[in-house]
Amino acid sequence: MEELDNYINQVKHLPPAPRILPLLLQILHEPDTDSSKVVELVSLDPGLTANVLQLCNSAYFASAMQVVDIHEAITRLGFQPVYQLVAAISGARALSPPQKGYGIDKSELWKHSVTSAVAAQLIARDKHEDENIVFTAALLHDIGKIVLSEALEHIYTKLNAEIEEKQASLLEAEKNLLGVQHAEIGGRLLARWKFPDSLVTAVWYHHDPMAAEPHQTIASYVYVGNMIAYFMGFGYGHHAFAFRGRAEALECIGLKSEQIAVYMIRTFEQMQFIEMMIRQGEMGHEQI
Repeated sequence: MEELDNYINQVKHLPPAPRILPLLLQILHEPDTDSSKVVELVSLDPGLTANVLQLCNSAYFASAMQVVDIHEAITRLGFQPVYQLVAAISGARALSPPQKGYGIDKSELWKHSVTSAVAAQLIARDKHEDENIVFTAALLHDIGKIVLSEALEHIYTKLNAEIEEKQASLLEAEKNLLGVQHAEIGGRLLARWKFPDSLVTAVWYHHDPMAAEPHQTIASYVYVGNMIAYFMGFGYGHHAFAFRGRAEALECIGLKSEQIAVYMIRTFEQMQFIEMMIRQGEMGHEQI
């Protein structure tokens, strides 16, 4: 644990902690969700407040009367779209910058992460699981790469050689070169940010979900969402070749391999909604 903390502490440019997300998750898990608590949390961030109002007044949701009150906007939209917007905007802030140590261009990590999140969420919804936890875990599953990218930037060719020439998985290559790997770094970072244990464990073991005792199910959703994102072409560089398949993850969530193509189509359709929300959020942010 100390080694993981040392890596995190040495990073010059850590992303801002998405403090609102674990608090929103906690509120949404209460038997009777208090809308005033949701309003209070969103209102703490002027950018997110503008995002929510802009989304509510967009052509997709707008009624004849323009909404200017954040409480009314959240009530009209509903908690689920609001949480998804807040999570998507928070994720975009952290994951959009390029990560040179992994050869990831601007917005590539974000696109991969949100595609993973949408795919995992759709499956979890059909299986009546906690889709907010699953969406957030899949969205942030690669957050550890932001921490390790600086260390890998100067040895990028060695990382490529480990994967392409030695046929090592990405985790094996990271461990060989740095002594740590991005999944455990990501889990530790989310623990420090006070995310729920189930989410932390799912991120920590998203490449080996059966090791995520007692949260193998959530970790399996994240794993499968990650896999679907790669299948849809939202991967990056050599990383697609470093992906190791695990049939047990499909078995854990009761998903048959032939169903993956259906979820790829549904993910593509849902991504259009997510991208619309992000565009509206960016427009709202520009108007602040």
